[in-house]
Amino acid sequence: MPDFSIGVDLGGTNLRIAAITRDGKLLEKVTLPTQVPLGPDHVITEMCDAIHRLTATYKSAGKFLGAGVGIPGIVDLTTGMLRKSANLAGFEEYPVRAEIERRLGARVVLENDANVAALGEQWLGAARGVPNMAVVTLGTGIGGGIVLEGKIWHGMNGMAGEFGHVTLEPEGHPCGCGNRGCAERYSSASAILRMASEAIASGEAPSLAQAAASDPEFGAKTIYHLALQGDEHARRIFRTFGRYLGIMLAGMVNVLNLDMFVLGGGVARAWDAYAPTMFEELRARSLVYATTSPTDSPITDSTHKNDSSNKNNSSKKEAVRSAEPEGLLSRKTIITLALLGSDAGLYGAARVAILPS
Repeated sequence: MPDFSIGVDLGGTNLRIAAITRDGKLLEKVTLPTQVPLGPDHVITEMCDAIHRLTATYKSAGKFLGAGVGIPGIVDLTTGMLRKSANLAGFEEYPVRAEIERRLGARVVLENDANVAALGEQWLGAARGVPNMAVVTLGTGIGGGIVLEGKIWHGMNGMAGEFGHVTLEPEGHPCGCGNRGCAERYSSASAILRMASEAIASGEAPSLAQAAASDPEFGAKTIYHLALQGDEHARRIFRTFGRYLGIMLAGMVNVLNLDMFVLGGGVARAWDAYAPTMFEELRARSLVYATTSPTDSPITDSTHKNDSSNKNNSSKKEAVRSAEPEGLLSRKTIITLALLGSDAGLYGAARVAILPS
């Protein structure tokens, strides 16, 4: 059995740990609740106990190369400390990396969770074989990560990839970051729910009002299902969502000029409801995309239609991988869906543990 590393996804709700071989084979995955109220010492102890169990199981067949930990928030890459996180109260200024290294006696890399998700998709997911790419995660908010030449691009101090806080409306809705009109106020799950609430309050969306009253879990998923059923108010919300997402992506394409932009997160799966408007805005607002759009190639906008089947996703991945390295990917800007789902962060964390520092 080949050597292996450990990937950790330290979230506010779940602690997920996986042993993954150097060539990307998943050996075993463990999921535990993240007991944040009990403090960082307790969480780190549970994490390291699980890692010890995994390494004991597989070390006889392969060498343990180290661990990568994806964590939500602002990570100080030099000290290995978490500076700020909305989901891990009590972890601020806690020496996360040093404590894990002390308990494991092995190399540990601490990274932002969106960054390792991007690296996972670049290593084994939608952007496999594509050296320069970015991931945009569309969930409650918007996260992101950039990979250049197969390595995470951190920017000056590790804060690169904050796509959700690009300003789209200068006098728009207030954002938790202190700005107004941020992208995540217009193209996220919380933005979809806000637009639905506004439509209900106006009295002009009875179907949304009925769904909200009858469904205790009313949210973006419910609204998406209504859009699929032809409800015009729900469809309008996703068109607005797609418009703002297209505006944001147009700026990213213009500035970064990367081979591929991968959309992940729960809301990204509503592709067929927002993608037409998104591509319309992209072509109208980005000269770079208009010039490099793959509309005349085997991989067109229409091939990226959302499909939950593994078969279709695999076909899409193979289409990208089979593209001529000196041809299509060097000339075209690909916008596509993520393939690895929540496991992207685990694979990326395991990968970052074995890359040169």
